[in-house]
Amino acid sequence: MSETAAQLLRLLRLLQVHRDWTGGELAERLGVTPRTIRRYVDRLRTLGYPVHAVPGVAGGYRLGSGAVMPPLLLDDEEAVAIAVGLRTAAGGTVAGLEETAIRVLAKLEQIVPARLRESIEALSAVTLPLTGPGAPTVGPDLLTALAASCRAHEKVKFSYRTHAGEVTTRTVEPYRLVHTGRRWYLLGYDVAKDDWRTFRADRISLPLTPGTRFRPRTPPAEDLTAYVSQKVASAPYRYQARVLMHAPADRVAERIPPTAGRIEVVSATSCILHSGANSLDGLALHIGMVGADFAVLDPPELREEVRRIADRFTRASRTTQA
Repeated sequence: MSETAAQLLRLLRLLQVHRDWTGGELAERLGVTPRTIRRYVDRLRTLGYPVHAVPGVAGGYRLGSGAVMPPLLLDDEEAVAIAVGLRTAAGGTVAGLEETAIRVLAKLEQIVPARLRESIEALSAVTLPLTGPGAPTVGPDLLTALAASCRAHEKVKFSYRTHAGEVTTRTVEPYRLVHTGRRWYLLGYDVAKDDWRTFRADRISLPLTPGTRFRPRTPPAEDLTAYVSQKVASAPYRYQARVLMHAPADRVAERIPPTAGRIEVVSATSCILHSGANSLDGLALHIGMVGADFAVLDPPELREEVRRIADRFTRASRTTQA
């Protein structure tokens, strides 16, 4: 590879991983003059890469979107991550992506170096998707539209089906998409409610009506994953429970997914489980399946339900079958 070609690839890699670069910064990174950077940029443009000039005192460059999809430069870790993600999509994580993911994966695995192909195949060979029957799926067009709105800081209006089945119209400042492994959620600021809300993506209906751009608000928490987990685990349910678990938090976390409960550490040997459900018996059995001693802090109705279930199990254990 010639020195010029190598420098062009280095410049392209820098443009792909950073939003804006000044000409001086690029020149310093590549060890050339700003004039040479301008010449390299012209070469990239002739190859189909939409490199835009950024106005300003210092000037600069930005890699924009063009009429066609230009080639991407990927390092080893990025190539493996994309291949694993495509294999996951091919397994049905996102509705309608299976066939497309397989086509793209075939192209990627054809060109990656042998050492990376071995890593991808080894990881895929020992990884199995665990999906339950009837798990909700989300169309890729909806996810793409939501992601674009998050990135552009653009308000969106959409129809949303609530937990109770009511269809409402929401105007939202979208902030992040969150994937729990089973469901997709949109975290955004609901303009009418004047508060942050989480929306199940499979309950959002296309089309999305774009609105005006907005200045992003301060997020509701530093740990957005924990925030969404708390909202998803408790907000929509009739009964809200606090249960003292006589087991370490990490052990309880192995049995309680983030969407089913939030765990609060009390000590090295105990924690408080915050969870919710629409039925007391389902909530009681859910807690009992953790496999640890526990004490219901609230609500009182849950304590009564636990007693009834315990009595029923006790009677069953005393029954002998001929």
